[in-house]
This record gives sequence, structure tokens and C-alpha cells, in this order.
Amino acid sequence: MPLISKEEVEHVALLGRLELSAAEKERLAVELNRILDAFAELQALDVEGVEPTAHAIPMTNVFREDEVGQCLAPEQVLEDAPDRTDQYFRVPKIIEEL
Repeated sequence: MPLISKEEVEHVALLGRLELSAAEKERLAVELNRILDAFAELQALDVEGVEPTAHAIPMTNVFREDEVGQCLAPEQVLEDAPDRTDQYFRVPKIIEEL
């Protein structure tokens, strides 16, 4: 027996302001029921004694520690800038005034 009916798909589409054709509603009802069937199979598995995990393999931190290093002089940084004003990059305005 399907867990999600075509009427429920229509209701959710209405809530989401989605316009679906009759064929799309039928297809989505079938696909959603397949997904729920797959979850039902997973819920039937015996997971007693299985540790919860967030990743299938062990993860390690790949970040390095922050270290203070040599800084470039402002002139060096700005020498290839397409447009500049004094010691600043000049960029096009993207926010309009109200």
C-alpha cells in the first residue's frame, strides 16, 4: 500500500506553490513511495552494537596552524590592479543608493 498518495503530492505542491502536471504528480508519488520503502528496509536492519558515525572512514584535520609570515608591500599588491585609488583597490559600485 502506498504511503504517499497523489492527493498528498498535490497538497505539498500547493503549499510549495508548485504547478505540476498530472503525470508529474503520479511520477512523484511513485518515486516518493520508493524512497520511503528504501527507508523502511534500512529501519528493519539490526544495528545493535554498531557505533554511530558521521563519516564512513576516519577523518583527520587537514588544516595547518596559522603562522605569521612575510607580507607584501601595498605597492607590490596593487601594481597589477586594473583600477586603484591611493593604496586601495577600486571596484565597481554594486549597491544602489535608496
